[in-house]
Amino acid sequence: MKYILNLAFFISLAFGLRAQEEKAASYLQKIRNNEGELTAFMAQMPKGGDLHHHFSGSIYAEPLLAKAIQFDYYLNMESMAMAIKPSAQGVWKRLSSLASEGRLEAMKNEILRRWSVKDYYPGFYPSDQLFFESFDKYLPVLNEEYAPGMLEIKNRALAENVSYIETMFSPVYSRINLSDLTSFDGQLRQEASLSNDREVLNLLENLYTKLLQKEAITQAVNWNNSFIQQLHDSLKIDDERFTMRYQKYVLRFKNPVDLFKDIVISFMSANTNNLVVGVNMVAPEHGETSMKDYRLHMLMFQFCHQKFPKVKYSLHAGELAMGQVAPESLTWHIRDAIHTAKANRIGHGVDMPYEKNSYELLRYMSQQKIPVEINLVSNRFILQIKEDKHPIKLYHQFKVPMVISTDDAGVLRTSLTEQYVLLAKSYPFFSYSDIKQIVLNSMDYSFIKETALKQKLRQDLLKRFQEFEEKIP
Repeated sequence: MKYILNLAFFISLAFGLRAQEEKAASYLQKIRNNEGELTAFMAQMPKGGDLHHHFSGSIYAEPLLAKAIQFDYYLNMESMAMAIKPSAQGVWKRLSSLASEGRLEAMKNEILRRWSVKDYYPGFYPSDQLFFESFDKYLPVLNEEYAPGMLEIKNRALAENVSYIETMFSPVYSRINLSDLTSFDGQLRQEASLSNDREVLNLLENLYTKLLQKEAITQAVNWNNSFIQQLHDSLKIDDERFTMRYQKYVLRFKNPVDLFKDIVISFMSANTNNLVVGVNMVAPEHGETSMKDYRLHMLMFQFCHQKFPKVKYSLHAGELAMGQVAPESLTWHIRDAIHTAKANRIGHGVDMPYEKNSYELLRYMSQQKIPVEINLVSNRFILQIKEDKHPIKLYHQFKVPMVISTDDAGVLRTSLTEQYVLLAKSYPFFSYSDIKQIVLNSMDYSFIKETALKQKLRQDLLKRFQEFEEKIP
């Protein structure tokens, strides 16, 4: 009898939850074309995690400028870049001097426009150039102190019902003399250009052995891990409502030996610290070195995967548009990131329609559960990929797992809420159930190492959805 009563209770509970979800689905359909109502809906909806998130691009420009003024930085009067000490190039003036001359207030908006997309209009500056150049302008200010930025990101996440962020937090910091290894640069590029993968991997094995002989490698891993651990703990980032984890990232414009050193340190870091949950590679994919060495980079990740099989990593792949590179360059980057580098997730993936045998690749991603990180505002601004030019319907049709992310919310002056508003309004084939699954994907495909924590966050997310759906008119 007790069993029957319990069964009846769970059946009634399931029906109740289903009814609440159907109410939410009906309401979303009703408001889908009203951006004000849709924004109110998405702002309150639980959004789970933001998995494609650059720390350095997620801080808004205003607090960075205020900090630069406080510490009296130098401003390059032409580029609007900041510096603690001015370089020989350009005309530099202290911010205090500009303030005393009565010029600083009038210049603030121009500075913000060069550090972000604020007040952007077509013709002001090439959008991709403005985006990628913005970082070097304000990074000297951000790099002086990470704590305010971390708290800004956490507080903003809490305000818009985001419970987890997996941020690409910091590049690799190391002081390792590589002068005795520079001959590998030419050898690696030569063999990669000949598509001699086996010889590339042999050279990487030799280079890896020589790197491990340098004591500074272990010191670099320990320093990078302790830096993140101390900062995370001292700020009490994790609590009952919010969790943050970190990816180490490498810069794809570096020469092969220097880049490989950074990849090795990143994998070693992620292999030895629970807060460092993954590795990534950043910088413009269409850059000269990025394009020239792309295949070599994928082999480097394959090599490190073999050495550290438990380490997860996501790769920016296919963040390219027609006209930006030669057409043939749009046909293989995602495939190589998946099949050669063995990436666990793909970032952007917007050139999928041009990939050779794209249907086969989409089926493979679906079968192997390799998610794509969709960054709608970023793709619109940087690449002019929007509406039905975006391959999001292809990913949806082939049942490729998706997560919705912000990319660089500070530079792009966006939020995770805005991404979901765009998703619902621009792509009406996504039902409420689809959107809810995308949110759940952000937990399921996160790189969180602690199984119990991952399960707890998922259960909390389901509870948040239940509470949200109960509130819907």
